[in-house]
Amino acid sequence: MHAVPTLTYAFEIRAEVDPPLHIGHGSGEVTEFTPITGGTVRGPRLTGSVLAGGGDWSSTRGDVCQLEARYLLRADDGAVIDIVNRGYYTESGAGVYFRTAPVFRTDAAAHRWLTATVFVGLAHDDGGAIVIRCYSLD
Repeated sequence: MHAVPTLTYAFEIRAEVDPPLHIGHGSGEVTEFTPITGGTVRGPRLTGSVLAGGGDWSSTRGDVCQLEARYLLRADDGAVIDIVNRGYYTESGAGVYFRTAPVFRTDAAAHRWLTATVFVGLAHDDGGAIVIRCYSLD
């Protein structure tokens, strides 16, 4: 018998952002790039900072915005961790749906668990920052 998966809170990423840069329109789509300028990582499984220099590419079609962010984290022990975070954002009468699926890369032994874990991110816009609560799928 298979166990039912559970979600366990791991950490929260607070990615500070600049205003989005318009890239273009095409086939009913609006494409933008949002620069990531820094931030923090805090939680029971990981603490550190978000490094400046990454960003979030978004494509909006109708009411749905597809996101793909790529940036670096620096853990408090100095390890650098690459993150690719894909997801969706949409608003409806039921509220805001803003979910992501972060994937991590690092060769730091203390953080290799990130590379072998599936995560779900619950995100929200906090005026100048995107906040993503990351849960491991156990």
